[in-house]
Amino acid sequence: MTRFFIKHRKAVTRGIIALVVLACLTLHGFMLKEVHYTITSPKLTGKDSFTIALITDLHGCYYGQNQKTLVDLLVKNKPNAILLGGDIYDDKIAFTHTDALLAQLSDIAPTYYVDGNHENWLPSAQYQAVLAKVQQHGITVVQGKQVSITNTNIHLYGVSDPASGGFDKDLQTVGKLAQPQHLNILLSHRPEHIEDYRAYPFDLVMSGHAHGGQWRLPFLLNGVLAPNQGLFPKYAGGWYQFFDGGQTTHLIVSRGLARESTRLPRFFNRPELVFIDINKR
Repeated sequence: MTRFFIKHRKAVTRGIIALVVLACLTLHGFMLKEVHYTITSPKLTGKDSFTIALITDLHGCYYGQNQKTLVDLLVKNKPNAILLGGDIYDDKIAFTHTDALLAQLSDIAPTYYVDGNHENWLPSAQYQAVLAKVQQHGITVVQGKQVSITNTNIHLYGVSDPASGGFDKDLQTVGKLAQPQHLNILLSHRPEHIEDYRAYPFDLVMSGHAHGGQWRLPFLLNGVLAPNQGLFPKYAGGWYQFFDGGQTTHLIVSRGLARESTRLPRFFNRPELVFIDINKR
């Protein structure tokens, strides 16, 4: 054995280094990241600023006892609203950790929910039970609905995931309700439908689903592969802006919170909890 190592010392050393690098990258992909965006909108009334926490793609993953890591970040940032952007539950993973988080959210801030594809992959009865459970936690389901945020002119809208079969109807319903004089926010799991969203006067669209493209090359490649976008996704994660004459649409795509649930480890693509500050000026 000693002779083997002496003879193949360089190859063994390279192998050990490669394993250490792989282990470090994998661990890095488990480290939660706190992400902040600031958007200015003269439409905001009633407050000088409004903070939103965006949670997507939890997939039932574990973030400490009673999800303490996530809860502590939320409490620290004091959001005015919490938006749950789909795939909070998973069709293959136990609901334990998701339930532990959702049970605490409405005590932090008013919380709003739309589903994702994984909730829709649950058996019908189980899916309905999930919706009932969400509402029992004091969370408002906004699929196909409009909600006016108290003491502001912010109107929040939601659409169900395309896997539900109700996406087009929901979007048409809420799109017709959206009036340009309001600050209109759309919560939708899928970012790749941005061109459909831009047909309506939404100022801000919040999504997830892409998991940050799973693997990233910092400063070179924002993501390698995302569901329903394929290789090198255009909307893997981040802040995107679109200008249509006098209408500006902001798209915020969270890289999500999935980690141990993913088939492949995340490289240079940490799970994230997103906070959006909307300032009047």
